Amino acid sequence: MTTTTPVLNPRVIALAHYAARALLENVLARHGATFQQSVTLRLAAVAEGPVERDRIVEDLVGALKIDATEAHSVVDELISAGLLVPHEPSQVRITDTGRALFETTSAETAPLTARVYAGIPAEDLAVAGRVLSLITERADEELAALSK
Repeated sequence: MTTTTPVLNPRVIALAHYAARALLENVLARHGATFQQSVTLRLAAVAEGPVERDRIVEDLVGALKIDATEAHSVVDELISAGLLVPHEPSQVRITDTGRALFETTSAETAPLTARVYAGIPAEDLAVAGRVLSLITERADEELAALSK
């Protein structure tokens, strides 16, 4: 049986996204965390210290295409769970418990990701990265135009 390499299109992108996301969500579920919470924790974990809450919300809105109210709710969930803590009047910071969860789920997903990407030539990954970045940029522009 001969298989044809598919041309990159929205369906191919969606299938890859959802397959990879399912791997991550499987790991997160074992720890009682959601995808949105993991994205939020990552933003706090990679910060050099406390981060403006509005900055995290803005980054979530941009990355996940959710509204600010939903993004604030995710931050509130993480504060209620003791994974983030308010800092100063308008900042949040990750707690030791939050950092431990982030590091644990990152460590558990790393070998899965390594196996998924294994054997794909660096040149192919570079081309895919450029193309997907361009698609993201253009889709964000279209979404912004629709919002006007």
